[in-house]
Amino acid sequence: MRSKFWSLALVLVLFFVSCDGFASNEVGALRRFKEAIYEDPLLVMSNWNDPNSDPCDWTGINCSPSKDHVIKINISASSIKGFLAPELGQITYLQELILHGNILIGTIPKEIGNLKNLKILDLGNNHLMGPIPAEIGSLSGIMIINLQSNGLTGKLPAELGNLKYLRELHIDRNRLQGSLLVAGASGYRSKVYSSNSSANIAGLCKSLKVADFSYNFFVGNIPKCLEYLPRTSFQGNCMQNKDLKHRPSSQCGNAQLVKTHGSPSAAPKHQSAQMVAKHHRASKPKWLLALEIVTGSMVGLLVLVALFSAVHRWNNRSSLIIPWKKSSSEKEKFTVYVDSEMLKDVSRLTRQELEVACEDFSNIIGLSADSQIYKGTLKGGSEIAVISLCVKEEDWTGYLELYFQREAADLARLNHENTAKLLGYCKEISPFTRMLVFEYASNGTLYEHLHYGEAALVSWARRMKIVIGIARGLKYLHMELDPPFTISELSSNAIYLTEDFTPKLVDFECWKTILARSEKNLRNISSQGSICVLPNGMESRYLDVSGNIYAFGILLLEIVSGRPPYCKDKGFLIEWVREKNSVSLNT
Repeated sequence: MRSKFWSLALVLVLFFVSCDGFASNEVGALRRFKEAIYEDPLLVMSNWNDPNSDPCDWTGINCSPSKDHVIKINISASSIKGFLAPELGQITYLQELILHGNILIGTIPKEIGNLKNLKILDLGNNHLMGPIPAEIGSLSGIMIINLQSNGLTGKLPAELGNLKYLRELHIDRNRLQGSLLVAGASGYRSKVYSSNSSANIAGLCKSLKVADFSYNFFVGNIPKCLEYLPRTSFQGNCMQNKDLKHRPSSQCGNAQLVKTHGSPSAAPKHQSAQMVAKHHRASKPKWLLALEIVTGSMVGLLVLVALFSAVHRWNNRSSLIIPWKKSSSEKEKFTVYVDSEMLKDVSRLTRQELEVACEDFSNIIGLSADSQIYKGTLKGGSEIAVISLCVKEEDWTGYLELYFQREAADLARLNHENTAKLLGYCKEISPFTRMLVFEYASNGTLYEHLHYGEAALVSWARRMKIVIGIARGLKYLHMELDPPFTISELSSNAIYLTEDFTPKLVDFECWKTILARSEKNLRNISSQGSICVLPNGMESRYLDVSGNIYAFGILLLEIVSGRPPYCKDKGFLIEWVREKNSVSLNT
């Protein structure tokens, strides 16, 4: 009886130890994912910070019935900004990973391929870049993959053909290239396209029910086994099918070049050239063959030495990294993928040009801890406002470089009467420079006209014109752009006026949110200038569309009342309005 008791006790102890150990591993992975999120404007992950809470009660987390494993992560449409932590691959019991409709950047970590139990992978409508990792073909039980509306590049991995249970595949609206030819359609193509040249979708043809390949840069023809899909699933590419809506030929130049170099017609010539070379080698004398071997060995040795030197020099230089959460015992770093073509459509100006335009950067019209704003005039006579980031080269990381380029590309797409137009950017190494160049609205800011003794110039008719202009600008940013654009700190300081009092929405404060997250710059950043400071953490409202609308309401109160959003002696404007409103209701 005693032996049975101790055996049962031992089994129970081992069971709880193993469960606790595995659970702690998953909890650690979740915490690393939380650390990779640097903006959470809706505070959906706020209860993840409590060390004593049950992870199964965290927002977006579902656990197994026994509460010993995480089986679902669903944090969709929450406006979170950050990266996909590789540690997500350690949650091996995970069945659903749904992060749709956020602002995730960086690449898809290859560790995702470790999630053998995953059924749904939804990373659509984010800002992810880089290639689709080949390891995704290891998700043997996956049924739905959604990667649409990102910035993914490269070719479809051949390993997708291993996913025999995949029912839905959404990869539309990316920058993927290559062909959709089916490997194994013939013996010849099986050799040519077995790995790198095109995706092996032979396995997919048997299982796919829904798929969307549209608005990429795919070339070639629609595979016969996928002809049951609607033609809209392939439109917006560079394919040969005449009944499709294609991209303009000017956009398909690189895609067609890839197709030419990887085309089957090139293979026989290549193979025949190899056979001729082999025949010539066979007819050469032995001494010549020995000389070639010795010479080749020496060249190979030199190449190895050169590669070793290059790697050594590369390791000694400052690499493109982002700061991760640092502890006293370790310093984690992650590589950031920065797309070299992100700013190809944005004008690049030299520092020398801007130095001349801004009179040796002496005409300062704005100043804060993280940026300086200069006024200048280009050669053509256009007045400009130049925002220069106050960041040292040693503090600049790949994380900040990625944000700078993404912000410049995002600002470049704005084209409306009531938004400031981005004219270009400046990016130089020596001296280290990161600048953005905007058109200049010469009548100053709305804040200056309301609160610096010139309020009489802003008549009620002009105030109405300004309000309507701001509303039209926000409508354009929020409803007519896809994806929507939001102003980081919408206030009267972000509204510049032209000579006829036409308002221009300007996002000069977008850098504060990102620089504040960098540990190196955190001590140097403070909130300067007259902005709407809200109690109880309400400043997080500014990070999304609803936050802009809320700030617009504060701005309307400021324009009507003539009072600033906050005064040291009078407090917050919104509290003053509430008091006035309650008094009027009680009388």
